[in-house]
Amino acid sequence: MVVWLIGLSGSGKTTIGSAFYQRVKLKKEATVLVDGDGIRAIFKHESYHDYSVNGRRISAERLQEICLWLDKQGLDVVCCNLGIFDDINLKNREIFSDYREVFIDVSIDKLIAQDNKCLYQSALRGEQTNVVGIDIQYTPPCSPDLTIKNSQKLEDVSSYVDKIISICN
Repeated sequence: MVVWLIGLSGSGKTTIGSAFYQRVKLKKEATVLVDGDGIRAIFKHESYHDYSVNGRRISAERLQEICLWLDKQGLDVVCCNLGIFDDINLKNREIFSDYREVFIDVSIDKLIAQDNKCLYQSALRGEQTNVVGIDIQYTPPCSPDLTIKNSQKLEDVSSYVDKIISICN
């Protein structure tokens, strides 16, 4: 099974995905956590140009291929990424043995206000480009299996994990 957590930068994908992974791994050791930022680091895909729409597509396709490779080995995969390409998200339903898509929904206004990575304010000041939600359009996924309206309160993460587990059974 591949559980694909998607949403804007700072929405909580990695926090929720990591908590889900830790809970699932207790019962099924053959579970792997794949994070978009981690894969970028492995492939040294972190230059300015790599955050363009084309660079982001390359990263998304790599994530998909890594998840498929792991899925074919019988591993469960929790993958945290932006998920900005509907065609890739739709193809996931065809290629993975079992697939669940979870949209971590936080408004862009809230993300800009808290801006824990200083990404959005930098883009709004014109200091940075290729920021999804600012100068790269973000369209929410067309058919997620679950939408989590993230309050971004740590005490709510466990209930979000429960919701993801409920759609995976």
